[in-house]
Amino acid sequence: MAEKKVENNNKEDLRPVDILDVLLDQDNKDPIVLVDEAGKQLTFEQVAVIPYEVRKEKRLYCVLKPLDKIEGIGDDEAIVFVVDQDKDGNSIIKVEEDEEIAIAVFDKYYDLLEEAQKQEKAQKAQKKTTTAKPAPKKTATSKVAGKTTKTDKK
Repeated sequence: MAEKKVENNNKEDLRPVDILDVLLDQDNKDPIVLVDEAGKQLTFEQVAVIPYEVRKEKRLYCVLKPLDKIEGIGDDEAIVFVVDQDKDGNSIIKVEEDEEIAIAVFDKYYDLLEEAQKQEKAQKAQKKTTTAKPAPKKTATSKVAGKTTKTDKK
């Protein structure tokens, strides 16, 4: 179950929230707090939400970077979670245990990231060409037999 920090009378509390609401909220910049089976709270930063098809079944995955130290996870590493449902039909996320699927989800994330960077570069290039001022006319000066003449160059 995911939890979200809320302020009550100048005190921070955690309240349960639907994990899909949190993951799909593009404006959400707050850390995601998950509670493990032992009741320990772990805080994560959302990196990406990736739809991915496994054995002709479309699944939703999320890549989360731990903000708390987790044994066996480096500071620059993230974890792939699969979105699932519990017995009551509530959305939950679980660590993707199939290493091949986790690697494939990371690969798709990198592909999407690369594509987004290309689009961003293209948009910046387009902005430069549409907002660029016309170049000023260049004039060349030459002296021929004591006369100075100016010519316009395009």
